[in-house]
Amino acid sequence: MKKNLIKYATYVLTALPLGGVGGGLLTSCSGFLDEQVPQATLTQDEVKKPEYIDNVLISAYAGLLSIEDMNSSFSLWNYDTRSDDAYVGGSNPSDGEPFHILEKHATVMTTDWPYNDIWNRFYKYLSRISLSLDMLAVADQSNTVIQQRTAEMKFLRAYGHFQLKRLFKKIPFVNKLNMQEDDYNNLTNTEYTNDEGWQQIINDLEDAYAVLPVTQTDKGRPTKAACAAFLAKVYLYKAYRQDDANTNQVTSINDADLQKVVEYTAPALYADYGLENDLHNNFRPEEQYENGKESIWAIQYSKNDGTVYGNLNFSYRLIVPCIPKVHDAGCDFYKPSVNLVNAYRTNSDGLPYLDNVPATVTDYEVGSAQTVDPRLFVTVGVPGTPYMFNPSYMVAKTNTWSRSGGMYGYYVSLKQNVDPALTDSYLFVCDNQWASSMNRIVFRYADVLLMRAEALAQLGQTTEAIALVNQVRSRAMAMTTNSVVANYPNKYGVHYAIGKYNGTYSKDETMKIVKMERRLELAMESERFFDLVRWGDAATVINRFYTTESEKMNFLSGSLFTANKNEYLPIPDDQMKAANGHYTQNCGQW
Repeated sequence: MKKNLIKYATYVLTALPLGGVGGGLLTSCSGFLDEQVPQATLTQDEVKKPEYIDNVLISAYAGLLSIEDMNSSFSLWNYDTRSDDAYVGGSNPSDGEPFHILEKHATVMTTDWPYNDIWNRFYKYLSRISLSLDMLAVADQSNTVIQQRTAEMKFLRAYGHFQLKRLFKKIPFVNKLNMQEDDYNNLTNTEYTNDEGWQQIINDLEDAYAVLPVTQTDKGRPTKAACAAFLAKVYLYKAYRQDDANTNQVTSINDADLQKVVEYTAPALYADYGLENDLHNNFRPEEQYENGKESIWAIQYSKNDGTVYGNLNFSYRLIVPCIPKVHDAGCDFYKPSVNLVNAYRTNSDGLPYLDNVPATVTDYEVGSAQTVDPRLFVTVGVPGTPYMFNPSYMVAKTNTWSRSGGMYGYYVSLKQNVDPALTDSYLFVCDNQWASSMNRIVFRYADVLLMRAEALAQLGQTTEAIALVNQVRSRAMAMTTNSVVANYPNKYGVHYAIGKYNGTYSKDETMKIVKMERRLELAMESERFFDLVRWGDAATVINRFYTTESEKMNFLSGSLFTANKNEYLPIPDDQMKAANGHYTQNCGQW
């Protein structure tokens, strides 16, 4: 049981209107959430009083996880399989078929159910926040608690709009007070240009930044540093302008936006944060590791809080592999790609092969003479090494470990999973599948360093950018002697070689270095595909990935990423029909 965190209990808010977007927005959740009964009722008079205000916010915070699902979730792992980092996995291409179609960027349909599902989940979440903001607006505005809680809600609203915009590009914004049914029915997804849409998110965050405190007693509430990190991320997306409504191409890179990234990543804003000694510490469920010094803002999960299943993380339950004699029914989705594993290979200087695109695909083998970055083994379970660092469960190239008979390889994802030895403590069997109480970090300090490095690189300040990249690499270098994988060379025959960048680099060279470092550091954290789209690299990188990987991964045959189409999901057909002509479809002839 975690202490001093936001308890995501559910409250019923009475005598207040609820609005919806695109029809069916406020339909009830299914499955395990049916068991989560409301724990209290609040009236209009009560919500005006500061002593009740936290009860108002609970339902909005609960939206961060109560609409999490193993198929369509806020974690977005299932949409990262569009990148070169991961395969969908499962038992075969009919297992999670819509995601396999999306993985190949072929025959994607506006009627595919996951897109409408995640659209509804996000707008259901946003409706909770809108309701909370409406209630806060009638409370005493001179009260500092009211001011702070309003800032928290604007932060959460920004989060919903940000994720939606990364997925769908053209979205309606639920950003006005006291919206009535007619207001919702008349929303359009072209009220703002692409640039103006990012600005709407920034407006919420800048309002929040002016009010949020440096520290919060309750873990899970955003702080000033969390808001700064979020602002930096949104400004970074905004900087890569996609101004032409008829394409998804990057038309320019805006220096003023990049300067804002530099401003909101200033070291003084993160005095209470830093890099963990071991990258793996960010992905451990034990109380002594969660909400650590690298975690700037994390979605809080817990167990034993009075609900049937607790506030467990169900969004990763499909990622668990088949573990012999432990969990033979693991679904084995979100499989690290061979391409990703190869990206961790290093040269004699301990640096990645920035320009090396292998003519053929070769699986990395434990015991190979090839040197690698130690972060590989914190990110990927490689055959011949322990699953979740527990030597009782050795990953192997056998069908026992793979639901697909090796169709999607034998690598398994580690960052989302928990040591099976922690079952009943931080890992729980629910409906014959696993859920964990492990938090999910949304913004961590390494990402802040790399965002700052990217902005500086684009501004031509290459020396400063390389120094920041080397900060991240220094932690990786220390992992060869001080981490959960430090003993792998002696025990499992792996070979580490990792160094820093030295010398002078051009702007283009520095950007290449920054891009690779983001891939290595943030792999399997659902950032890769969105980075590729943001940079304008998606078509080139992903089609090259298809060309090389389809030689061995036959399921990728026939894959094709179409520029100016596949960068974003289509606006779901159900939403287009429900919008009464107020929505415009994304480009790409959907």
